Amino acid sequence: MSTERTVTRLETLALIGIGGFAGANLRFFTLGILPDEVALLLVNVLGSAVLGFLIYEAQYSGLVDRKSRVVFTTGFLSSLTTYSGFTFQAATAPDPLLLGAVVVGNYGLGFTGVLVGRALARRVRGEES
Repeated sequence: MSTERTVTRLETLALIGIGGFAGANLRFFTLGILPDEVALLLVNVLGSAVLGFLIYEAQYSGLVDRKSRVVFTTGFLSSLTTYSGFTFQAATAPDPLLLGAVVVGNYGLGFTGVLVGRALARRVRGEES
């Protein structure tokens, strides 16, 4: 591996770490100001929407370069969102109604977030959703 490629890879890894640090801290901050169920739902849904936008934006117009996408998706969004927190909430829900709300909320609104992100990416491209 060439020195230039090694430096580029290390730079990308450092940026992913910085993005991860920011995403984890934003999730922690959100957990500190909202009830846990609401906070995790919020970060998961917003993270899904931004991820949907970045993935579809790459497919449709490619305005965000690959390295930036990797930093945001692998670093920031992976640390902001939490599948483990969501599954823990579901597994420890004290009643079936709350279990259903946690599961339907995270999956249903998460998928909706991806669709919203896709619609925004289409708008950026100039295509009607």
